[in-house]
Amino acid sequence: MRTLPEPFAGWFAARGWTPRPHQLALLEAAGRGEHVLLLAPTGGGKTLAGFLPSLVDLAAAPREGLHTLYVSPLKALAVDIARNLTLPVEQMGLPIRIETRTGDTPVNRRARQRERPPQMLLTTPESLTLLLSLPDAPEMFAGLAAIIVDEAHALAGTKRGDQLALCMARLGTLAPGARRVGLSATVAHPGPLRAWLSPTARPEDVRLVETKGGAAPVFDLQLPEGRLPWGGHMGLASAPEILARIEGARVTIVFVNTRAQAELVFAALWRLNEAALPIGMHHGSLEIGLRRKVEAAMAEGRLRAVVATASLDLGIDWGDVDQVIQVGAPKGVSRLLQRVGRANHRMDEPSRAVLVPANRFEVVECVAATEAVEAGELDGEPPRPGGLDVLAQHVLAMACSAPFLPDALYAEVTRAGPYAALSRRDFDDVVRFVEDGGYALQAYERFRKLFRDAEGMLHVRDARIARQLRMNLGTIVETPMLKVRLKGGGVVGEVEEWFVSTLEAGDCFLFGGQVLRYERLEPAAVIVSRGGEGEPRVPVYAGARMPLTTHLAARVRAILSDPRRWEHLPEPVREWLRLQRLRSELPPRDGLLVETFPRGGKWFLVAYTFEGRLAHQTLGMLVTKRMERRGLGPLGYVGTDYVFTAWSAFEPTDIEDLFAEDILGDEMEEWLAESSMLRRTFRNVATIAGLIEKNHPGQEKSGRQMTMNSDLVYDVLRRHQPDHILLRATRAEAAQGLTDVARIAALLARVKGRIRHRVLDRVSPLAVPALIEEGREWVAGGAEDALLAEAAALVDEATDGAEHFAEVLAEVTEQVPVRGTSVAREKRRSKWRRAAPRMVTG
Repeated sequence: MRTLPEPFAGWFAARGWTPRPHQLALLEAAGRGEHVLLLAPTGGGKTLAGFLPSLVDLAAAPREGLHTLYVSPLKALAVDIARNLTLPVEQMGLPIRIETRTGDTPVNRRARQRERPPQMLLTTPESLTLLLSLPDAPEMFAGLAAIIVDEAHALAGTKRGDQLALCMARLGTLAPGARRVGLSATVAHPGPLRAWLSPTARPEDVRLVETKGGAAPVFDLQLPEGRLPWGGHMGLASAPEILARIEGARVTIVFVNTRAQAELVFAALWRLNEAALPIGMHHGSLEIGLRRKVEAAMAEGRLRAVVATASLDLGIDWGDVDQVIQVGAPKGVSRLLQRVGRANHRMDEPSRAVLVPANRFEVVECVAATEAVEAGELDGEPPRPGGLDVLAQHVLAMACSAPFLPDALYAEVTRAGPYAALSRRDFDDVVRFVEDGGYALQAYERFRKLFRDAEGMLHVRDARIARQLRMNLGTIVETPMLKVRLKGGGVVGEVEEWFVSTLEAGDCFLFGGQVLRYERLEPAAVIVSRGGEGEPRVPVYAGARMPLTTHLAARVRAILSDPRRWEHLPEPVREWLRLQRLRSELPPRDGLLVETFPRGGKWFLVAYTFEGRLAHQTLGMLVTKRMERRGLGPLGYVGTDYVFTAWSAFEPTDIEDLFAEDILGDEMEEWLAESSMLRRTFRNVATIAGLIEKNHPGQEKSGRQMTMNSDLVYDVLRRHQPDHILLRATRAEAAQGLTDVARIAALLARVKGRIRHRVLDRVSPLAVPALIEEGREWVAGGAEDALLAEAAALVDEATDGAEHFAEVLAEVTEQVPVRGTSVAREKRRSKWRRAAPRMVTG
């Protein structure tokens, strides 16, 4: 095993450190020119292990020019790593410049980096694509010696991962000697991840260095004092307990699952924060300056806590963080471990986490997740084939850098793991689309982006095409956003366009820890003022809900079905399950329990499917479509992460037929043809592929303009070229991801012949949360009082008249966003008369 040279050995010794075996293993692998995937527990020094060979190399042979490229999935992580890496470089006096290059980097610094690149550049997939699209990319990357990909598991299998894999394939052409290093802590499928990282798309060409051990994390389950909610997923009932936990620790990260939940939890903590503890908030819709202030305040120890979404999931190393609180169920074992690893961030000391379930089902999920962690089980899906829309963007980016021959680019692209099996037909169709739009669109000048010379080389048509590409780079297609601008002040963040369309002048909403009053709408900006009267609403962001993983769902079913496994569940949950067994039966581990019962002049069907909210939404469309065919008069449906509920005019019968595997046939085709889902998917695919522009020089398109444009093109292609490459990509994506068809297919196959149908005369205990959720779907105007009475009656029925009205009243008034007037709303409004304090950012 190779040893550390000076001054590194002295630097380690001065801190009382001994190099870990995996750090020396990466140093040895670099000496052999090997590509490596390092899997090591959080706090094991993975990042230093990745950079150590480059630091040693540059210390021994200083040189100018780009030596090491570090790619992170998060801009915040790149900034954090740069800050942490600069300190030892300065302490050892190494002649190494370290800089970041992200969308937030000032223009003058970007220009300087092209003229005089730093030895180490820390960037993101989007910024790397832009650099590779520049004509001087070959000169900038010619001397590249190492590519480090941090949190590799968070990229592989995503469109951003496809983009990065294609970029690495291009770097393999520009700098064939560059080593590749992947860093990750939580990986369920190391083989496919090695293939994704490999310069040949073969896993055997990437050495696996795996470090076992590390102190096991310590979990606590925190329930609210006095009551445990039946439904809801915000966890606000536990705000007093969360604040007490914050007061008892040095520094805490409070993780939540959505941006709306971040706003609500932050506001709830501030209302209780009589000691004025400095607490911040961090999520992706906040203005970058606010996020940077929070990050700096945490790094400098000026905050006691930060409420954060997935924007701080990955790799941020704040050494003083001694506690992580997860509000809401974790939705996945690997995701939980990733978040828990932010506490203590030392391999040999246990990370401490507090799980705060928002309802009774989430209690079971939290227990299932901690059991899986103890058993050393990880979850996650292996990477899927690369997206053709991402490939189209990459083809144009490469043409913007330099002309190319299709044969050469095809050979390069198929060296990228996600595209190793790409057919030549699909590649040629993608190139043809980029060239002139394809057969159906070639008559339109604006779709012509490339031309061929006499030798078959493809060139970009003009500089305007290159400018448009660089303004629209990236694979993250969000719902159109509008800036939130303070009247007479600066920007505080962004909200989705659809949310603003529901506001009227004078309406209030909660954002960035403040109550803001909507004043007016200007082009690309919402003008607001601070404070205001009335109950504030909370912006909800599309696609923000995390799906329950298949692995964790199976564990939840296993716990529910076996009373012998209830010992770790709190007594209110055990009582709930005992009541369920008495009134109906428990959901089986490998089968399916379906309950039907009458209520309020309707028939309800509740299926305990446990396949996640996204899959249940699609399943609901398919099952109600079949119910409609059979004349059952379906009136609606709703899906939580745990159950699917439909209600109809007539009693559902022949349940086996409603959940037969063939609903993925005719019903699926009929639904896809009628629904707007394919149009939405096409819009995303077309945007990534460059057919629809998000931004244009001198203007920014509205969501309505983009939708109209994409709908027009979609109709043209369906009519004149139904096998167009973008339509093929759209259908593949709809089947793969948005509809979770694979999970539904697995569910229907698993339960075939194992469906238990219970016809009840009233709601069962396990069905209560689903019906409370159903109430949220239709509440509007002055219907809130009816919802409260209905929810209380549900609990009364399920528990034989137990006194739970106050409990239901509290959780529904706390978590149901409504408009209109009612006594309950007036009570709730009074809590907001005092504007929430602004976010503490130091």
